[in-house]
Amino acid sequence: MKLVKKILDKLNGLHYPQEYLCLAKESFTDPLHIYLVSANKVIKDITNHHLFTGYSPVIFALAPFKEINLFQAEYITISFTQAAFKPNEILSKRDVLATFHLKKMYEKFAHYSTIYFYKGIEAKHRFANSFHQFILHVSNNLFNNKPGNIFLPGNLYKQVQVAYAVPRKISLITIKQGILFNLFPTDLHGQIDEGHYLISLRSGGKAAQQVETIKKILISEIDSTFYKTAYSLGKNHMQELKSKDQFSFNDKSSAILDLPLPKSAICYRELELFDSFDHGIHRLFLFKILSYSQIENQPATLSHIHNVYATWRHNKGLSGNYLLR
Repeated sequence: MKLVKKILDKLNGLHYPQEYLCLAKESFTDPLHIYLVSANKVIKDITNHHLFTGYSPVIFALAPFKEINLFQAEYITISFTQAAFKPNEILSKRDVLATFHLKKMYEKFAHYSTIYFYKGIEAKHRFANSFHQFILHVSNNLFNNKPGNIFLPGNLYKQVQVAYAVPRKISLITIKQGILFNLFPTDLHGQIDEGHYLISLRSGGKAAQQVETIKKILISEIDSTFYKTAYSLGKNHMQELKSKDQFSFNDKSSAILDLPLPKSAICYRELELFDSFDHGIHRLFLFKILSYSQIENQPATLSHIHNVYATWRHNKGLSGNYLLR
């Protein structure tokens, strides 16, 4: 099987050795635009107005906006393009690099607003040709379906490739109980409106249990130079709380909760849990934002994208500020 994998890796068309490539979000040039569309007509640019909060299944969260009554929209379609478009413009097939069809799962009331959660139904993309997509599909089925790994069957694998075609921030969560702490990364999160924040963690994991119990947490965006450490902290999702000296904290603490900031933090939010629910492998947490503080005025926020899209950019001659681990 090692030989088969070696052959498939040579045939998959990917330019980079890693599945996810880290970068500094602010210096990432020519990113994609994401549009809510109806019959190929642009309804709204949601590039910065949606949250990616799950990958098994793919889950997007949206706050209501005047251009469409989401309460009545059981199904929606979003399109990814390289060029920018205005509302009511028509997208041609050559304009669209990827398309996502989603179905509404839940509506959650968050104090003064409503949050709508949509599940991915099907995604298509043109980041790789049909042959390379077939090879990637075969490789996924042969080598990713194993114990301890999150297997993404069928079209779900393609949905994840599309979802990570825009940079997703990797932030660090700090929690404390008594004299014990944990520090772990997440890229399934974001501020949904002025007063609320969403975070998705693996249901049943120790990190999710700790957040559910402790309720008040700190989430910090971090500098891209901290990328190797951030990835190494992934194991803490399944670790017990430990003493403070086991983590990469600096000597600063948050304003209200007095929680230590991770090294290279560029901004932070203090959060208080008020609701949570499970879907697929995820537990989604809804928080009230207690405070926000900006530390760096010229941030280089750690984010990452999928190799399939990064390869497409390379083939098109688009620059990449990638940080290879």
